[in-house]
Amino acid sequence: MKTAKTIDKTVKDIIKKYGGDKTAMIAILQDVQEECRYLPKGALSSISKKMDVPLTRIYEIATFYNAFSLKPRGKYLVEVCAGTACHVQGAANLMDRLERDLSIECGETTQDKTFTLEEVRCLGCCSLAPVLRIGADVHPNLTQDEIPKILRNYK
Repeated sequence: MKTAKTIDKTVKDIIKKYGGDKTAMIAILQDVQEECRYLPKGALSSISKKMDVPLTRIYEIATFYNAFSLKPRGKYLVEVCAGTACHVQGAANLMDRLERDLSIECGETTQDKTFTLEEVRCLGCCSLAPVLRIGADVHPNLTQDEIPKILRNYK
């Protein structure tokens, strides 16, 4: 977990990277989230002060886009596709298995901060349904029985 001082330095470096350009707000928030695994309140306050943008405007952006999280996330984001093709092919069974194996519910993070489990509408891999993504890795044509082995690879 980053301290207030390190968060402030992270924000300063990221803003500098974009030249303080207010039109780069989404990119700045993406970079902060990449560094911290979520958007800490302290980081948003720091962005507001350093860029002279009202904090309410920053929160509007951060809460509008599903890609942003105001809650701490685990090291790995586990996304289960719930689009039509994946739903028909058994995505709900994958979610059930993940919830059991990780001892969390959808939207939660494991106690050790390794995994955060979320449902997404579509990953764009309909012909490979059902699909889950962990970080940048897509796992296609899954069955419940494959879940434990996949999770072990990330521990």
